[in-house]
Amino acid sequence: MFFRIASLMAALVLVTACESTPDSASGTVKGSGTMAGGAGGPGVAGHVLKNPNAKPGSVEDFVDNIGDRVYFAFDSAELTPEDQATLDRQAEWLGKYSAVTITLEGHCDERGTREYNLALGQKRANAAKQYLVAAGVPSGRIETISYGKERPAVPGHNEEAWAMNRRAVSVVK
Repeated sequence: MFFRIASLMAALVLVTACESTPDSASGTVKGSGTMAGGAGGPGVAGHVLKNPNAKPGSVEDFVDNIGDRVYFAFDSAELTPEDQATLDRQAEWLGKYSAVTITLEGHCDERGTREYNLALGQKRANAAKQYLVAAGVPSGRIETISYGKERPAVPGHNEEAWAMNRRAVSVVK
């Protein structure tokens, strides 16, 4: 129950941090840029760049400006609306750079057996791949692999670390 409340609060903070305000002089909408890191000009579909110095089409551009990972709830391979927004940006970026291929890595937290987490990691990678394919990325440009709980991004034995380790990472090749 605490995790659900904490997750809802984190989502609320994220949404409020990304709130857009109208520019009264031009009638356009200006985003705060907080979600994408603040500084920089528009990136994919008006997305604010975190790193405007990254060479367009580079790995750095993809990781810094588009976002290379999506996160999952405990024991789940369902994509949240935030995950879908990240994958939409990835699909658009991959559409612009059609020679690029990616590997989707599925990861889990440390809880559960090795075999269970390998299967869950594969479900997570497949969920992200299916979404990208539905968004127009050819399936031949996307490989999947599961690392289960073998490659944690964040060390630790608490909910904060586990939440960061339940992920799918798009690795540009």
